[in-house]
Amino acid sequence: MSAPAEFYQRDRRWHAPALAPDYKTSVARSPQYSAISLENTVSEITGPRFGHGDIDPMDRDLIHNYAKAGEAAIGERIIVHGRVLDENGRPVPNTLVEVWQANAGGRYRHKKDTYLAPIDANFGGCGRMITDENGYYSFRTVKPGAYPWRNWVNDWRPAHIHFSIFGTGFAQRLITQCYFEGDPLIGKCPIVKTIPDQAARDMLVAALDMNTTIPLDSIAHKFDIVLRGRRSTLFENRLEGN
Repeated sequence: MSAPAEFYQRDRRWHAPALAPDYKTSVARSPQYSAISLENTVSEITGPRFGHGDIDPMDRDLIHNYAKAGEAAIGERIIVHGRVLDENGRPVPNTLVEVWQANAGGRYRHKKDTYLAPIDANFGGCGRMITDENGYYSFRTVKPGAYPWRNWVNDWRPAHIHFSIFGTGFAQRLITQCYFEGDPLIGKCPIVKTIPDQAARDMLVAALDMNTTIPLDSIAHKFDIVLRGRRSTLFENRLEGN
């Protein structure tokens, strides 16, 4: 039987730095002292387990999961789908994927969001699903709108969807954002520009996927998500690992 194994160390050169002065709120939120390196313990290499029975099928239909009977959210109908993998290319099955977003006008259903775009009474802006045995997930929603934010005088957030993925352990959990191919605001966003490597930025962009698009219904976008990998105990008869 395999023994618990630690996760790979994060590559700090790949991720955005905690302090990025052009992203103004990072100045106040960034740590004042250097990071402390800690070994993984059982608390980090294990995590909550979810079953498909914990999730209602309607949870992944953001077009209808908050709408009144017979009604639907307003906006460009889209499908977002992909696989959750670790950095060794292995699928991460049975993991909880949560999403939240602004509506088609660029406004969140949140009491502190005062953007002048109207609230959509039939759109709650959040959903969840569990990956299948191949690490696959999918959900339906409306494409979120861009919105202004108080960073500099004329900064706008590109259309994006927030993702939270639990993985197989707490040290693998990822919170990130998904953008959409062809959006000219991506390259102008101060948050996106905190990521130093263009290849890393590109991994945050969902590609248009006409093969999965439903004609006369919903445009599809493909977004694969990569989590930290685990070192696996090797068996003599399974040298490829677990």
